Amino acid sequence: MSHVFRAGHRIRLQITSSCFPRFSRNLNTGEDVGTGTRMRTARNTVLHSAGYPSHLRLAVADRARG
Repeated sequence: MSHVFRAGHRIRLQITSSCFPRFSRNLNTGEDVGTGTRMRTARNTVLHSAGYPSHLRLAVADRARG
């Protein structure tokens, strides 16, 4: 998969445990997503330290030839 980012474009990194309604909902309980009724709030943590070096790596490819 690839995408061309032109000059001036910006990207955003979104960290989430679900993306409802774009994708299936996540109840965070283990119940079936179609019939479950209980919901639990998710707590997401991004660790970033010497012991937990989180990062996002974006590869840069040569310009596509058309």
